[in-house]
Amino acid sequence: MKKGCIYYTVNRVNPKIMSICQKQLRDSFNGEIVSVSTKPIDFGRNICLPDLKRSYPGMVKRILTALENSTADIVFFTEDDDLYNPTHFEFNPPRTDTFYYNLSNWRWQYPLDRAINYDTLISLSMMCCYRQLALKHFQERMDRIIKEGWNWDYEGESSQARRWGYEPGNKPTIKGGFSDDKLEIWKSAIPNIDIRHKDTYTMGKTTKKEFRHVPPPETWRETKAFDIPGWNLRKMFNL
Repeated sequence: MKKGCIYYTVNRVNPKIMSICQKQLRDSFNGEIVSVSTKPIDFGRNICLPDLKRSYPGMVKRILTALENSTADIVFFTEDDDLYNPTHFEFNPPRTDTFYYNLSNWRWQYPLDRAINYDTLISLSMMCCYRQLALKHFQERMDRIIKEGWNWDYEGESSQARRWGYEPGNKPTIKGGFSDDKLEIWKSAIPNIDIRHKDTYTMGKTTKKEFRHVPPPETWRETKAFDIPGWNLRKMFNL
């Protein structure tokens, strides 16, 4: 089975963060990368969609475009502000009908020496699945967005998107989620780093007070970011 990465960006991340994350992905993954961006970038096989805003419909369109142009059987979703360890890409999803999430990851409150995680830290940027499953799912999302007449120009975090949930399988329809897809988890040997910075599209949620609608997770953990095993973030970012 051929593995590949899809990479989607609106080119608004701090260039320092973006370049370091791109280098890390290149060093960690030796395979096809399909990137979709709002400005041309020299990263993998690039497709530029300059007219798309930093909106949720725009995000779904970028993801769908990457999936349509990928030739991989298995895809890893990768983003412009995440650091991926090579062990992340060793995973092989055992089922074709299930979305898999790597729970071995820390949210770094950049540029502070602080990171958090918890047992239910499921993120789209940590997802792996069979490409055909993702293609079907995101095509259905796109069809609903068009049918319901979403605002493609609204660049904030959409309340409709929050109701659906960003991660396939993470929120069932009985709770307002988009679908009832299957979800399973795995943990890589060395964690990934999800960089939460001032330009992050969704709320950073690196502090308990940011969990406004639900209580903070009971398994909340904090650590010094510069001590996370397998990484030397201070050296990588010259902090």
